[in-house]
Amino acid sequence: MTPSETATHTPEELPAVVTRLFKGVLYAENDEKVWQSLLGLTSHVRDYVSILGLELILDESEGYAFLRSREDPDGTLPRLIARRSLTFNVSLLLALLRGRMLEFDTNSSELRLILTEQEIADMVSVFLPDSSNEARILDRLATDIKKVVELGFLRKLKGQADTYEVARILKAYVDAQWLEEFDARLADYRATLAGERLPRAAETEEGK
Repeated sequence: MTPSETATHTPEELPAVVTRLFKGVLYAENDEKVWQSLLGLTSHVRDYVSILGLELILDESEGYAFLRSREDPDGTLPRLIARRSLTFNVSLLLALLRGRMLEFDTNSSELRLILTEQEIADMVSVFLPDSSNEARILDRLATDIKKVVELGFLRKLKGQADTYEVARILKAYVDAQWLEEFDARLADYRATLAGERLPRAAETEEGK
């Protein structure tokens, strides 16, 4: 039992916490009451969702928590958190944002990584063929950014045109294994530019 669980939180709060987690990522800054209940009932939540084939991912320092399907090599567990395919362009954008966050955390004492749409475009353009139509690229990038916002990895800042905060939860979803697998998709992309084949889609779990 953690120190937080010695507080006044009771098992009666468990249904509300689990239900909120099933709706998507729980951020401390957005729902302080449920967040405190989660911290006070962490072991109860883990035990409860494990019965459903899920695991609780909790990062108290970063202020987020979410549910993820447990590893199931035999395929015997029902998947309650659906997976969806991502286009290669969205996968590329996620990988580049993750790399920028790693660089940011290494070299900056700030907590929030803020990028403009132009800065994002500059990151992506390095991987695009020189002959690409710039207007078409920008239109496609806008679509990709919108998708990443829907996934919860970018947040558009109010009152600041075309400016985004990179959500810290990206660190949990785009881990070393994901990036390693993405290297293979990047090789597919290079083959596509050479006219050989189409790149494969990536996957991420829903719930954000």
